[in-house]
Amino acid sequence: MYNFTALLTCLVALFCFVTSARVARARIKYGVKLPAIAGNDDFERVFRVQMNTLEWIPIFLPSLWLFAIYVGDQIAASIGLIWIIGRIIYMIGYIQSVPRRSPGFFIQALATAVLLFGSIIAIVWRMAH
Repeated sequence: MYNFTALLTCLVALFCFVTSARVARARIKYGVKLPAIAGNDDFERVFRVQMNTLEWIPIFLPSLWLFAIYVGDQIAASIGLIWIIGRIIYMIGYIQSVPRRSPGFFIQALATAVLLFGSIIAIVWRMAH
């Protein structure tokens, strides 16, 4: 069983829900009507947080689960928690200003890289032995 990774996956889904709700509220606050996604810099930063998160999910989630399967559930979930913390730091920073997004982006990118390359190494190791 991969209980920790499953719980972490639920937290990722919850974070996606939060970013979606923030975009909906930002549309109202900044008067950006559907289907527009541009026209107000404050709205665009909130929108980019959601979109960037969605862009990383197809890299992050398979890497998370492969790492859990081939390396370990608790380690994968711990690294996944670092990813969520990085995304939160990214969100807070980016909403304030574009340059402030960088620390959170680096944290989540590093966590994803550890999961991805750790998975690849573990899979190849098992194939070879």
